[in-house]
Amino acid sequence: MLFKVMVYGYQCGIYSSRKLEEACRYRVDFMWLLEEYPAPDHATLARFRTGRCAEAVEDLFYQYVSLLEHQGETDYETVFVDGTKLESCAGRYTFCWRGSVEKHLTKVQEKVQEAAGLKSLKALQEYLEQSREGITFAYGKGIRKRDEQRQWEALDELRQRWERYEKNLKIMGDTRNSYAKTDPDATFMRMKDDHMRNGQLKPAYNVQIAVNSEYITGVDVFSNRTDFGTLVPFLKRLQRQHNRKYAEVTADAGYESLENYLYLEANGQLSFIKPSNYEAKKTRHFKEKIGRIENMTYDAEEDCFTCAQGRKLSLRRECTKLEHGQFVTTAWYRCEDCGHCPKRNTCCQAKDPEKPKEVMLRKTFWELRARSQENITTERGIYLRMCRSIQVEGAFALLKTDFGFRRFLTRGKANVRTELFFLAMAFNLKKLWMKRETGRLKTHLSEISVA
Repeated sequence: MLFKVMVYGYQCGIYSSRKLEEACRYRVDFMWLLEEYPAPDHATLARFRTGRCAEAVEDLFYQYVSLLEHQGETDYETVFVDGTKLESCAGRYTFCWRGSVEKHLTKVQEKVQEAAGLKSLKALQEYLEQSREGITFAYGKGIRKRDEQRQWEALDELRQRWERYEKNLKIMGDTRNSYAKTDPDATFMRMKDDHMRNGQLKPAYNVQIAVNSEYITGVDVFSNRTDFGTLVPFLKRLQRQHNRKYAEVTADAGYESLENYLYLEANGQLSFIKPSNYEAKKTRHFKEKIGRIENMTYDAEEDCFTCAQGRKLSLRRECTKLEHGQFVTTAWYRCEDCGHCPKRNTCCQAKDPEKPKEVMLRKTFWELRARSQENITTERGIYLRMCRSIQVEGAFALLKTDFGFRRFLTRGKANVRTELFFLAMAFNLKKLWMKRETGRLKTHLSEISVA
């Protein structure tokens, strides 16, 4: 019963536990869902959302997605992936930055080195434990501390700061440069809109959704500020939950990376990822950059590039190594002679005038990028890109505008995921009703009219 009330509340745009309690007391539709039981208290609803229900809501969501598949509403032909940033309920000014922590940690380590000649935190802890035994500590008003006690307390304060800074860096891990002290899972990101209209950073989560046939078929939350590092773990989770994989993956330029290309190829999924330089290559400003390798002519037989002045950049060396479970080839090309070149200043960035121009080319990445660009320029690729802008971006538009969901009410990645599953389930229920009312059941791709 509480689950029905919670999902229906999210479908009506009611997310606060207190407002849900009020709706259960005064709204007829909520009273009908309660089946004449008394209205639950707001604390009961809050505990249910972050407690008992958190363990089952993900499985319930994917059960409903499976039901949609059995009804013929979804398929496994293509999936549209996109992400957005939603603000956390953490304090907007409770930030902790990696650069500041590392700077202060270095200062603490230098002070410990000067005072005791120690270079590690463990050595400092052992030194303080051993030296404590021979010191008589004095406390209280009017009692003078000895120099030994003052020195020990100063070192102990440095130890506490060192431990705190190490803890801060551990929370951030290797991929984050900040976190919120009131919600350590949230990362400070630049949002499109700000409460003070000045574009400042706010604690937020990177929300990823997968859309198929206009329904949300997968949801996940990341602390990454960018999208390209989320695609592989997101697709792995989808495949694990659905026990199947989508034949085609369509995403925007923010997901382009060598790791993503390699994963899709190894997993047998067709890539419809837009290259990050796809739009820039059409501009005159990009074409005027004669030093870029994209603006040079490539000769496959001789394996060399030709610059704007007609001089060849021949293959100098090639390296193949294992990356992301597959072999990746990188090649370096060097110009035969850049002397007395009239366009050297705009082409070559080397400060030494005698040094010829050299470019690095990740052959594997460029081959996969060319393959993906070929896919998106086909008739189906163009159609899927148009459907992506309608379906997945339209889903975010409905969630943020129609549902009015722009900020999480709970803290921590686990609780945030629970909120999103409730929201996605409410979205799918409403989408099913809308498609039934408009006679569009069992339609998968959007109908696009050409004027």
